[in-house]
Amino acid sequence: MTSDNVLLISDPKVLAVPIEDNGDKLISLKDIKELWIDNRKSKASRSFSYLRESVASRLVNVQQALPKSIHLLIIEGHRPLSLQKEYFEGYSKELQTLHPEWSTEKIYQEASKYVAPPAINPPHSTGGAIDLTLADENGEELDMGTRVNADPEESQNACFTSAENINEQSKKNRAILITAMSQSGFVNYPTEWWHWSYGDRYWAYQKKEPCAIFGSVES
Repeated sequence: MTSDNVLLISDPKVLAVPIEDNGDKLISLKDIKELWIDNRKSKASRSFSYLRESVASRLVNVQQALPKSIHLLIIEGHRPLSLQKEYFEGYSKELQTLHPEWSTEKIYQEASKYVAPPAINPPHSTGGAIDLTLADENGEELDMGTRVNADPEESQNACFTSAENINEQSKKNRAILITAMSQSGFVNYPTEWWHWSYGDRYWAYQKKEPCAIFGSVES
């Protein structure tokens, strides 16, 4: 998959999906013993380790399906809209600096490959999206080809889930993650191997559901 044929979160087809929030509450993952939480995002938002309750339950199912020597490592769940806005505007400015010849529309499109625009009920703000990776029994992250949150510019698109410019072990590790998450009903955002969601508009569009079941929510 190339950057030109990725279905973006901001695509009009995705935004046309209606939202009927089912009221599923946000809960802390820190209370769930099966899930490992990384604290690198703890200073950015106190709700980084929160997800909708049904999403958290699905992650437990994912963990139980993985080999015993491999663990999910949760990096970030819920993200307030204010923080989403900060991330989107910051990356847009970075792209403007790197590519002054790009139009405003082009900047918006390219930024949307890495950070969802805050005005569209972005996945993380619904409590239905998770950034995660895999770790071994000692808590060491497996080689996934790039760091979590590597952007397309720095990684030469190696952050794309189906990227070919990564080593064979990274491909195998990604395949383990893809299989486990997909079997539990999650969908991946194809520009970010670490980003998975359930219940948001992107999930609903990919799964051909009549509506998203989660809209933006504050913790």
